[in-house]
Amino acid sequence: MTAKPRVFSGIKPSGDPHLGNYLGAIRNWVNDQDRYDNFFCVVDQHAITVAYDPVNLRANLRQLAALLVACGIDPDRSCLFVQSHVAEHTELAWLLTCTTPMGWLERMTQFKDKSVGGQRERVSAGLFTYPTLMAADILLYDTLVVPVGEDQKQHVELARDLAARFNHLYGDVFTVPEPVIREVGARVMGLDDPTKKMSKSDEGANRTIGLLDTPKAIQKKFARAVTDSEGHIVFDDNRPGVTNLLTIHQTLSGLTKAELEARFAGRGYGDLKKELGELVAEALTPIQQRYIELTEDPRTLDQILADGAARAQAVAAQTMSRVRQAMGLR
Repeated sequence: MTAKPRVFSGIKPSGDPHLGNYLGAIRNWVNDQDRYDNFFCVVDQHAITVAYDPVNLRANLRQLAALLVACGIDPDRSCLFVQSHVAEHTELAWLLTCTTPMGWLERMTQFKDKSVGGQRERVSAGLFTYPTLMAADILLYDTLVVPVGEDQKQHVELARDLAARFNHLYGDVFTVPEPVIREVGARVMGLDDPTKKMSKSDEGANRTIGLLDTPKAIQKKFARAVTDSEGHIVFDDNRPGVTNLLTIHQTLSGLTKAELEARFAGRGYGDLKKELGELVAEALTPIQQRYIELTEDPRTLDQILADGAARAQAVAAQTMSRVRQAMGLR
């Protein structure tokens, strides 16, 4: 263990990274690098529980890793690596699966949502058991803190339950982690439907702001963002469109709710959308510039990921030695 609390965070390389990823997770990871002992993982094995294209997966993985560095993840202060490059993740996932009651997995929301009706016969066994892989990701590194969105809290709670169950069955092996959910910017909603989380989706081209979107594209998407007919600009849970735009502004500008409401008092939605578009484009410009530098020098990215995997594997190997000994596998 280190003097600083250890953090594990994972992000899946499926689709283009977007503003919701940045404001909800990545920016906080960057800001907390000196506060915690950080392990940041591109969880590519979570991306293969559904149909996928191997060529796209490989490209998405490298794009995401480069963007994490471009956003400010410093390989000298944080461990950045790819899940599949550390074999202990899948080994521990299997061992945890063997100690996990099926009823615990059947209650997981994502599996229930994707296996409704006849779909149950079509979804992969990996989708059913992947919460144990997520638990393995966390438990391998003696993680104390797991920053998550509200929608992922259930999975961290399962990791806590599995750690406690394993410790009860086999002895004190795992650290029991704690989920941490941030209040501001933790859940950025879609621009075309503010009742749904911002995500890469074929349902609407204007749902997300990609981290590599041009300023023109950003302004266009915000201009089309769903609001309402009320007219006045205030935070109100019953007005999700306006509240979502204000939340994005608040997260980037650092202004309080009262300051933002005063700023836009008597002004229209067009003013809010235009200013927000400019604010987002300004925030993403240095990220995009650094990303271009990294993609033009692929060896640098390769070395960052190789060094990160070596550091992660050294820690994971110690954990697995304890696990195997406790389970009678050595």
